[in-house]
Amino acid sequence: MDPSADEWKSSLSSIDRYDIIQRILSSLPSQDMQEAIAIEHAAFTTSATRVSLPLSTSPPLHLSLSLCHIQTLTLTILPPTQHEYDAACEARPSTPSALDNNNNNNNNNNNNNNNNVPQITLTSSPDSGIPIGPYENCSPIAHGVTSTVFRSASHALKLITAPRALEPHNPQREAAVLRAIHPHPACIPLLDVFRDPQEHRPVLVFPYMPLTLAALLDSSSSSSSSSSSSSSSSSSSSSSPSLAPATLAPIFNNILSALAHIHALGILHRDIKPSAILLASPSGPAYLSDFGTAWHPSLSPPTEPFPSKVLDIGTGPYRAPEVLFGDTAYGAPVDMWACGAMLAEAAAVPPAPLFESRPVHEDGNQLGLILSIFKTLGTPTPQTWPEAAQFKVRPFELWTVFPPRAWNDILPGVEPRLRDAVAALVRYDGKRATAAEALAWECFAIHGE
Repeated sequence: MDPSADEWKSSLSSIDRYDIIQRILSSLPSQDMQEAIAIEHAAFTTSATRVSLPLSTSPPLHLSLSLCHIQTLTLTILPPTQHEYDAACEARPSTPSALDNNNNNNNNNNNNNNNNVPQITLTSSPDSGIPIGPYENCSPIAHGVTSTVFRSASHALKLITAPRALEPHNPQREAAVLRAIHPHPACIPLLDVFRDPQEHRPVLVFPYMPLTLAALLDSSSSSSSSSSSSSSSSSSSSSSPSLAPATLAPIFNNILSALAHIHALGILHRDIKPSAILLASPSGPAYLSDFGTAWHPSLSPPTEPFPSKVLDIGTGPYRAPEVLFGDTAYGAPVDMWACGAMLAEAAAVPPAPLFESRPVHEDGNQLGLILSIFKTLGTPTPQTWPEAAQFKVRPFELWTVFPPRAWNDILPGVEPRLRDAVAALVRYDGKRATAAEALAWECFAIHGE
């Protein structure tokens, strides 16, 4: 075979292949990502695929034939050309069913000797993913604004998909910040950084973790809903927390330990949320990840000094109110507010966000989130939030006055110590607890090491 027949593959980047996988996925009735990956991989692979057919079957012209049994032909598929690769990806739904229909027709035409007619059997490579640099069989597991995360065995690869840095997202700065904070047992370690050979996009490599706190909360919430449906006669006051304090303690101990460490270095994470907390198991250990928008006192650009930081930070219901009202001189308390909102969500029965927040494209100025915060904590006043008097946008005027709700009403059924911890973190004024202070609380102590 002419070696040049495979040259087209070297020009097909991982981004190109991922885009093709996405197109395949959109056309699959099952919407199964693994099926889409397997289809693309089968079209791309150079490894031989063997198909057993009865002698009566007419083989496709592009297959080479070798007689291996008196009643069976073994067909070896040659490495595809780019035209064949494109055609295989475009004809993805029909190929398996065409083979199945051909097999059914053969069986119907040979009812008298079915036992002598071998079934069509496809045996493909057990690996189904795309290569990214030196890492093989990379399958997408998560998508973000500027990146896609792939799994390759025990590694997680964060492939930057944005064509340029979209501040405050910056992969080079993320790598530098991770190097500055490592090693710390509760911060995800950066293992490698390289550029995708075809597209020259940055790739950050981390240890793969099977869970996130977001997935754990979703699972617990679903379990609680199922339990409520099956036992609707029981009172809600007798319900037990979806995530027990004994489960939350080690997870949030790790989170607070990581925050105390980075805050001591002057670093702000700026996007604390359940999906940024990676878990080795449902009970931990937990690792703080996703430093793509972190602020660093010396690594962040001169255009973002401490008093004039960007406001486009945080995610949905975890955004701190000072950011919503234009305080560019915010500090570590924005991370602590988000941590408290995350703790409230995890401790709730069942788990649910503390505040309501619609997607940015529906509520770009976050008025809905502000209203939800005010309805929960009460409309702030100069007495309850004196720092806000200096904000560019003061929260004291033109707002309906809502009275504050009691925390046992906001978080019913939650253990008092956890409820008190949330109250100390989710508050307007500058007395919000620090990570180091919260780490010393009994509700986050780890017993029985």
